[in-house]
Amino acid sequence: MAYQVLARKYRPQRFSDVVGQDHVTRTLLNALSQGRIAHGYIFSGHRGIGKTTIARILAAALNCSTEVGTPERPTNEPCGICVNCREISSASRQDEASVFEQSSSFDVEEIDAATNRGIDDARLLTQKIQTRPTNKSKYKIIILDEAHQITDAAWNALLKTLEEPPEWAVFMFATTQPEDIPQTIRSRCQHFSFHAVKLDDIIGQLRLISVKENISIDEATLSLLAEAGDGSMRDALSIMDQAIASAPLVDGRPHLEVTQVRELMGSISTSIYEQVLEAIHANNSADVLAIINRLLDAGNGAPQLARQFVRYLRNTIVAKITALTPDVAATGAAADLLQISPEERSRVARSAALFTEEELSRFLAIMLRTFDELGYRQEQRFHLELGLLKLVHVQRLVPVEEILSQLGAPQGTKPNITPSAASSANSPTTPGGPSFASSAKGGVPSPAPAATPASRPSPFESDRNRKTPTASTTSGPVAVSPTEGSLALAESPQPVGTSDFKPDIAPAPISHIRPQLVQPSPPPVPVFYIDPVDPPEIAAVEAPPVPTLVPPTASEDTPTVEHTPAPATGDYDLPAIQQAMTTALAAIKGQSSASEQVEDADFKLSGDTLEIHIGVSAKMLAIIINAEAERSLKTTLRQQAEPLKLKLVSGAAAPGIAAPKKPKAAAAGSAADLAAKHPIVQQARDLFNAEISRVIDLRDK
Repeated sequence: MAYQVLARKYRPQRFSDVVGQDHVTRTLLNALSQGRIAHGYIFSGHRGIGKTTIARILAAALNCSTEVGTPERPTNEPCGICVNCREISSASRQDEASVFEQSSSFDVEEIDAATNRGIDDARLLTQKIQTRPTNKSKYKIIILDEAHQITDAAWNALLKTLEEPPEWAVFMFATTQPEDIPQTIRSRCQHFSFHAVKLDDIIGQLRLISVKENISIDEATLSLLAEAGDGSMRDALSIMDQAIASAPLVDGRPHLEVTQVRELMGSISTSIYEQVLEAIHANNSADVLAIINRLLDAGNGAPQLARQFVRYLRNTIVAKITALTPDVAATGAAADLLQISPEERSRVARSAALFTEEELSRFLAIMLRTFDELGYRQEQRFHLELGLLKLVHVQRLVPVEEILSQLGAPQGTKPNITPSAASSANSPTTPGGPSFASSAKGGVPSPAPAATPASRPSPFESDRNRKTPTASTTSGPVAVSPTEGSLALAESPQPVGTSDFKPDIAPAPISHIRPQLVQPSPPPVPVFYIDPVDPPEIAAVEAPPVPTLVPPTASEDTPTVEHTPAPATGDYDLPAIQQAMTTALAAIKGQSSASEQVEDADFKLSGDTLEIHIGVSAKMLAIIINAEAERSLKTTLRQQAEPLKLKLVSGAAAPGIAAPKKPKAAAAGSAADLAAKHPIVQQARDLFNAEISRVIDLRDK
């Protein structure tokens, strides 16, 4: 008899034989016992986890001719001995010697939807389903594997049948991509989402099969095969089948070892990645490159190494989050999230103890980006080496929160940053001066504050206590250069506050320094000032009961700035403001009409608002005073009287404002006078009540 692979030979024939899908088998058995049979089922999930197998078992249970409760069929499980059960199963067991025969059923049809995916195939199915099943069967069942590949036209052809199916029709769709099935189809079916099989369940099944197949294998090799399955029972059995074929015979039995299976799979031991992380922790770039060079020279591909390292880093982060220790067995969330062998759990726990959660997260982000780049880069080796070197250098970065947390330092002290020992040895230096920390949004440097009250608690104290890096640290004042993003590069210790320091940020112009308005509030309100000479300081100003204008405090070396209080509401020179606005608009090309209207407008103060009343309609006002003209008016108003706000008013003059000025009489003999006396102009005035808006003299002077 031809050899059968393990995946087919040990395919489950009953619900109880299925591993890792208890939520599905339990629901289906309850539905069978209650007689609640749906006309459509969707089985979705990872490859090789039992979707099509459960569909066949359900079909056998529906058409099993043996009565439930008999010795041959005590439960709703298929009996496996009647004609229907033997025909439905593609490989049904005949005896304990594992003899199988291939057969098919007329009332249960399994179709590969990847090849039979068109509208003609769907129409043929609708015709078949209309025919009643044979006398020996109760249902006519259609199993469609890889159902997501069916075309939209074929789904539309099946839609009416699924909406109003015959009482004997049952459809079962198995797919790995349920989102590709139209929503109109999914809403008419019961959807069962299958889970990836857990590592312990795969190991138990492989151990059981190895006993039946008389194979010599240890627990480490079983764990390696189960991990290679990646949640798929069929993949694990396929790899085990290949390993058995390549294993040597010891006492007539295939003997499987870890090294032989690992070499067959083309993978490397995770102990290599533990060594890489140890070299990264020691800030030893040479060792990192040497390890990768040895792996690449052995024939391992750069994408394969990056992929395995990404998986190892993910497991390391989980071990860090779940507080996994090397000498304690994983339980609870750690056991569920880490589907790896106990030996590898201890390994990732040791690696997790070397770094903080934030460092491991940055490592994973860098390696994920490196893995993506390897797919379209020519020199994959160089990019892999560059990605690993970034892991060494990224340890020299200090979060901005570590700098900001120094706000709670005692009076007169400077920020005390504690980067790793490796970073302090290799960090570039900068001239002495005040430290700066970059903004999280724009990367704009802002002065790092110093000298705050000692009683003020640090907002990052609790977060620092949670992070416990094991790397050795050094302390001392450190000058931090401006950087982009939320991290600052830790520099080597330098003296702060030398006399020849030149700040990177130019001090604000004297004309732009204005008193700060402090709103009344029970707690102290911090007001920040920039001293153009001395290092920046922070002062906490007690808020008075009413708003108060608080001028900046000038030091001895700072030139005193005289602040002139803003004039009262009625003290503004409105004619001067009007003349300035008219001149500014006249200087802009195309704004002559706006300049003339502003020149003839009426200006009125209403509180802190300057109202400009222009005697035109609202529509005309929007045309004459366009966005450019309004921007010029606001700019001029800020220059003349900054506290005032601008408001344009259209139509008649407001109460208390003089009526619009009448046009001035033209001088005798001028172009305007000649135009007014022209017969055509006078006739237009009489007929249309027209007015002369503007006269341009084009005569030769």
